[in-house]
Amino acid sequence: MGRPLNLWSSEPLASRPPLGGDRDADVVIVGAGYTGLWTAYYLAKADPTLRIVVLEKETVGFGASGRNGGWCSALFPASARKLAALPGSSRSAAIEMHRAMQASVNEVGLVAAAEGIDCDYHKGGTIVLARSAAQLARARAEVAEAHEWGPGDLRFLSRSEVETDVRATKVLGATFTPHCAVIHPGKLVRGLAAVVERRGVTIHESTPVSSVEVGRAITPYGVVRAEVVVRATEGFTPGRAVAPVYSLVVATEPLSDATWDRIGLADRPSFSDHRHLIIYGQRTADGRLVFGGRGAPYHFRSRVRPSYDEEPRVFAKLQATLRDLFALDDVRFTHAWGGALGVPRDWCASVGLANGLAWAGGYVGDGVSTTNLAGRTLTDLILRRDTALTRLPWVGHQSRNWEPEPFRWLGINAGLRAMTLADAEERLTRHNSQIARLMGPLLGS
Repeated sequence: MGRPLNLWSSEPLASRPPLGGDRDADVVIVGAGYTGLWTAYYLAKADPTLRIVVLEKETVGFGASGRNGGWCSALFPASARKLAALPGSSRSAAIEMHRAMQASVNEVGLVAAAEGIDCDYHKGGTIVLARSAAQLARARAEVAEAHEWGPGDLRFLSRSEVETDVRATKVLGATFTPHCAVIHPGKLVRGLAAVVERRGVTIHESTPVSSVEVGRAITPYGVVRAEVVVRATEGFTPGRAVAPVYSLVVATEPLSDATWDRIGLADRPSFSDHRHLIIYGQRTADGRLVFGGRGAPYHFRSRVRPSYDEEPRVFAKLQATLRDLFALDDVRFTHAWGGALGVPRDWCASVGLANGLAWAGGYVGDGVSTTNLAGRTLTDLILRRDTALTRLPWVGHQSRNWEPEPFRWLGINAGLRAMTLADAEERLTRHNSQIARLMGPLLGS
């Protein structure tokens, strides 16, 4: 297959110089992905006099921000029940978090429109198919839980209701939420970088940060001194705070009108099904299917390397799964790529500021909209504002560290393997998987 080819990075990249020596700033942000750029955007908008510097080891959007499946959703990696159980939290706080995530989906679209970022934003919701008896039971249970914990915007769809919009195979029903948009991730992150630069933010690429300390970020090319240092490194965060887990994606050629008439997805909802091993897809603005999922291994000692972006076995499985989902026998795949996302030990994202050091991350693959919420929240924290955002239950949360190696490697890969086995178990037994139930505590359930 050769080197992985990322559909989102086909456009030429702007080249930004590395840091040229020591300098002072008011805020220095480490990482030029969505978290860092949204934070820079809202800070610069709130106070144009702030001196804001963003340091990036590679290029803008090099990590998950430029590699994801393009879901801008209201999903949060921790359930409402788990959020309500956090220290100092409550049922009402968990519900407010849910509403804040919904608002973030809209906020991304509003900013893109206001700032002229053409990122193919389209809010068509998310449909998650149930294609087995066990998945059907899980779908109904999720709808019931959503009505218990929120404004009841997750709906159950019968098979006939599904078929009016999506013609997939083996469908027994589905869940649908309107709170998701699809985007072109590369266009969003590159457009956002250009916008913050127009607002006076300085971005230095090819500038690795060797140490983040109170009052400064240290690089081989100089030290940036600032009152606030923001760590926005997500899956590239050193240490045991998060584990970098790979997600892989494939994309088809543009499909014919006749094929789309047969498949549906006319309103471009993002789509998945209720299996345990996560899959995700979208219909792009130029008429392709982009489809991704988990299954790639976690690498010993949290290593992240370009060679890990390619897993031919997983690419082949994704292609076969998509063909089966829509009975696509003759479709051609033109792109395949991957990247690491950050998973905290309790699978709960967090944001915070303490002693001049700020952080956000641990999105577990739900980061396109959550980063926007993180950027707005960090802005309020840095500017010492007491707002509804700074009182959300994820603010100040500290996940415990992952276990040391080799236990981390054994546990994470056992969990990934277990989810594959759980889906096979359900196909055989037609009942909810006992394997998944037993592995739930490891995987954040």
